[in-house]
Amino acid sequence: MRTRSGIAFGFLLLMAFDTMAQVSFRIAGTHAFPPQATMQWVLRVLGQPWAYGAIAGYIGAFFVWISLLRRAPIGPAFAASHLEVVSVLAISAWWFGERIGALQAAGAVCIVAGIACLALGERDAPAADA
Repeated sequence: MRTRSGIAFGFLLLMAFDTMAQVSFRIAGTHAFPPQATMQWVLRVLGQPWAYGAIAGYIGAFFVWISLLRRAPIGPAFAASHLEVVSVLAISAWWFGERIGALQAAGAVCIVAGIACLALGERDAPAADA
């Protein structure tokens, strides 16, 4: 996965797992109301398939992230690991009907622009001697 296309695929996979975890967590959370400190509430939460989608998303993201850390430059990797903020924003607008305000849109643009700047800077940086 050392090639650029392999690393790009890894970042897309990481974003997909992170997005799946966040969206699943949100949906599972809506089915958890009202929160109570009872075993019935815990069983109700564990009975939600979305809870397992969140767990699977977090586990998948962890393993993809560890794999990316071995192969990708750390600066762009760390920044790109936060792309799920943008994807969750888009999915929330589409799936849940949430409104994207000007500040959220500007924030999403800043995140993507920052990651692009880091990636371009890493590409242009001289190779370190191993």
